[in-house]
Amino acid sequence: MSYPKDLLSSRAVIRPGKFAIIPPEGLVNNVIPGFQNCRISILTSPKIGASFAHYLVTMEPEGKNEAGFGEAGVETFVYCISGSVEAGTEEEKHQLTAGGYLYCPPGEKMYLKNAGKQNAQLVLYKQLYVPLEGKRPWLVVGNVNQMEERLYEEMHNVTILDLLPADHDFDMNMHILSFDPPGSHPFVETHVQEHGAYILSGEGIYNLDNEWIPVKKGDYIWFGPFVPQAVYAVGQEKLSYVYSKDCNRDVQL
Repeated sequence: MSYPKDLLSSRAVIRPGKFAIIPPEGLVNNVIPGFQNCRISILTSPKIGASFAHYLVTMEPEGKNEAGFGEAGVETFVYCISGSVEAGTEEEKHQLTAGGYLYCPPGEKMYLKNAGKQNAQLVLYKQLYVPLEGKRPWLVVGNVNQMEERLYEEMHNVTILDLLPADHDFDMNMHILSFDPPGSHPFVETHVQEHGAYILSGEGIYNLDNEWIPVKKGDYIWFGPFVPQAVYAVGQEKLSYVYSKDCNRDVQL
C-alpha cells in the first residue's frame, strides 16, 4: 500500500437488502479466529441482508485452519481458485487444486491447510442448514476440470456445471455459469433464490434491479431475493463465475 496517486474512487455498488458489487480493489483484510497465515476478506454477510457468509481467502504457504471452520447446524463449502490445499473433516481429508471444491455437511467442521509452496486462493462459504425430515447431506468433493458442462437453457454459448447433487438432502447448490461473448441470460430473472457469485474470468454488463453495471474478473456480486438480474458477456474472454443458490425447500413462514 502507498499514498494514492489520483482521486479516490471505487466501482463498488452497494444496495443493502437488494444487491452489491464488490471489486477486489476495495477489499480489506479481516481477522477471523482459527485462521493462521491467511489474508481473508468477508465478501458478504447478514449485515447487508444476505442469509449466508462468503469469504475470499489467500492462504500463504504456512496457512491453515486447525480449529475448524463452521458452527453447529452450519454447512460449509470451499472452492480452490489457485494453488493447492488440503481440505476436509477430522476423519477425511482431500487434496484440492485449481477448480477443486469440497462441501461439508452440518455437524462437520471444515479443516484447511495449504498443501503447496505458493499462495492458494480460495472462495469460502457458510450458511445455516435447513433440515428436512428423513434427509441428510453428505461430504462432496470434486474438480470442475473433470466435469462435463451442459447447455444452459438450450443456448449453445452458455453452459453450467452443478457442483452438488440435485437431491433433496441438500438445501443449496453451487454452480459455475459460463457465457461465451456475446452470450446472455435468456430473460431477466426475478426469483426467490439468493446468490453469491465470484467472477472467475471475463467481463460482463449485469442488470441488477434494472441498473446496468459493468463487472469483471475478481468482482463479487451478492443478489438478494426477487432482485431482477441478467447479464451480457462482453470482451474477448469467457465470462464465468461460481455462485451459490438456495434450493429444495419450501418457504418458511
